[in-house]
Amino acid sequence: MAKIIALDYGKKRTGIAATDELQIIASGLTTVDTKQLFDFLKDYLSKNQVESIVLGEPKKLDGTDTHSSEDVRKLKDKLGTTFGLPVHMVDERFTSKMAFQTMIDSGLKKKQRQNKALVDEISATIILQSYLETKR
Repeated sequence: MAKIIALDYGKKRTGIAATDELQIIASGLTTVDTKQLFDFLKDYLSKNQVESIVLGEPKKLDGTDTHSSEDVRKLKDKLGTTFGLPVHMVDERFTSKMAFQTMIDSGLKKKQRQNKALVDEISATIILQSYLETKR
């Protein structure tokens, strides 16, 4: 089986997570500067077998689009065209709050919890785990 990767897209940073080859566990991979996202993905995909990409879909509490929804839709199209992989959208409401709570629950100090790159990576992991659960 091939891995699945997930992206928590942001204008500055993008959190990235990946499954194991059996697609059982989602793990945080890294956070990259969004300007370097495609370079990172090209390198990662050249070294790893990946079957699809999961992309966090930003929504307001009432389910309507956010200010970044259009950017994410454009990214979805560009990812599919560039890499020839299916791109699945997953509702990302509350993932940042869940990531922050995960950091608290795991005992990270306040200074460590201020690391926004880590929040993005954990958010990507939550998005990917959510996708895996709906896929089962």
